Amino acid sequence: MGGSAVVVGGGIGGLAAALGLRRIGWEVTVVERAPVLADAGAGISLHANGIRALDALGVGDAVRAAARPQYTGGTRAPGGGWLARMDGTALERELGTPIAGIPRAALHRLLRAALPSECLVTGAEATSADRSDPGRVRIPLGDTVLEADLLVAADGVGSWLRAQLFPQHPGPAYSGSTVLRAVTEDPVELATDFELTWGRGAEFGHIAFADGRAEWHAVLNSPPGVRHTDALDAMRRRFGTWHEPIPALLDATRPEAVLHHDIHELVTPLPAFTAGRIALLGDAAHAMTPNLGQGACQALEDAAVLAAALATEPTVTSALARYDAERRPRSQSVARAARQAGRMGQQLTHPLAVAARNTALRLAPSRATVRAILRHADWIPPVLR
Repeated sequence: MGGSAVVVGGGIGGLAAALGLRRIGWEVTVVERAPVLADAGAGISLHANGIRALDALGVGDAVRAAARPQYTGGTRAPGGGWLARMDGTALERELGTPIAGIPRAALHRLLRAALPSECLVTGAEATSADRSDPGRVRIPLGDTVLEADLLVAADGVGSWLRAQLFPQHPGPAYSGSTVLRAVTEDPVELATDFELTWGRGAEFGHIAFADGRAEWHAVLNSPPGVRHTDALDAMRRRFGTWHEPIPALLDATRPEAVLHHDIHELVTPLPAFTAGRIALLGDAAHAMTPNLGQGACQALEDAAVLAAALATEPTVTSALARYDAERRPRSQSVARAARQAGRMGQQLTHPLAVAARNTALRLAPSRATVRAILRHADWIPPVLR
């Protein structure tokens, strides 16, 4: 089955969806409201399921070449003591690939480079979808109207399409945490590939990149909307006494490079990921907290499964039914697990609860950490033909 599709949203999920659809012979137009598909963002850890999805989409090797494998690291306390170690070699034995750290901008560029430029429409905002014809979807774009067999809503956590399709759904909710993050200006000497440090109501982590630079992020319990005149200075005041390399990472960062976003999630699960000829994908379908590092990986899974369903099912209707049946239970389960991980990790504030958690982590065998990652990362992608 071939056809035409419009993908609303030019982020990682939207570009991945376009790659998958083109791989099965569909004509695709990606509509992005930003005037330029800019190389913005901080860093991302790709687990095996995300990398396998990229393999299915045809760009896995390119991403591996640009990424840095994560073999060393783990979770620490603010004083520097280890709570749990990460065994990247054991994960690679189990999954065939290690976790990979890559700048989000680099991943976006690689996805974008795999698409012909003519299928990307920027500076155009799709604000409605006409579903009156059961066989087509019409998307007004200024003075023109795009028509397609399928509309993929990859327009993020604040998806307007989701709000139209499910007007009774409460939409995204604030998670209780805010995140500040940046990529260092220059290379930084790091002893590990990846670390998280948990304090009371706060987390600081880093991801090392192949070029020697690093991404850092700070997640804090906070009311929504709080902003700092000098975000980098605020991070120095909050984390300056924590163990190295945290102060060094902050010192290697330009003040203007710091991004600050409140974390929203879909606490109330959607009753479906599809409606008519529209499929929700990525954060539009299952926005989750970043505590498991699975948000982008789940969007990549979505893209691979959607393409496989459309390639093998006889109709768009049956393909979308299969997509919903395969993706909704898994992604919503991962979202619940991510929320729970945050509550037991970064969001804990009571001293006794923090002490109990830290003790449990120190006593847990290393195999337990591997099993926890395997629970979500051990996913087999469909074959796209």
